[in-house]
Amino acid sequence: MKLYGKYLALIPFLTGSLALAQQPPDAPAPPQPPPAPAPRAAEAPPPPRPARPPMERAFHPGPPGRWWNDPEMARKLGLTPDQQKRMDEIFQQHRLKLIDLNASLQKEEAILEPLMEADPPDEARIVAQIDRVAQSRAELEKANARMLLGIRRVLNPDQWKKLQAESPRGPR
Repeated sequence: MKLYGKYLALIPFLTGSLALAQQPPDAPAPPQPPPAPAPRAAEAPPPPRPARPPMERAFHPGPPGRWWNDPEMARKLGLTPDQQKRMDEIFQQHRLKLIDLNASLQKEEAILEPLMEADPPDEARIVAQIDRVAQSRAELEKANARMLLGIRRVLNPDQWKKLQAESPRGPR
């Protein structure tokens, strides 16, 4: 049972959203629909997801999304139009792969959910599915890190230092 508890504790760390696979909205967001009814007692809400995956935090100190297209950020860093174009190309080269990997992770998490809710739980199946969730998360993180590293390579050392200084956590 201790092993089962350890795997359950890993689930929040293995899930996360993919901030860079989404483009910032070009127009104001439409009005929000009315809130959904509260879940019934038998339905537990999904666990909260961390805002940014660990590898993204390691390679990307700046704001989420396509920050290089933000005129204020581009001015602060001294980005050239060529650099912005190259970063867009890198982003586009990786975007579809990241979307597919994120969908794969969500699929594996969806398979895990009913296994966790089963009574009695089948520990062997749960542990095997947790391994598949972890593998999907690892593939997503590696692909995201490769993209972020490619974007970082476009920056010169001075621009990289300025971007680090823009980080909400401050310079490292």
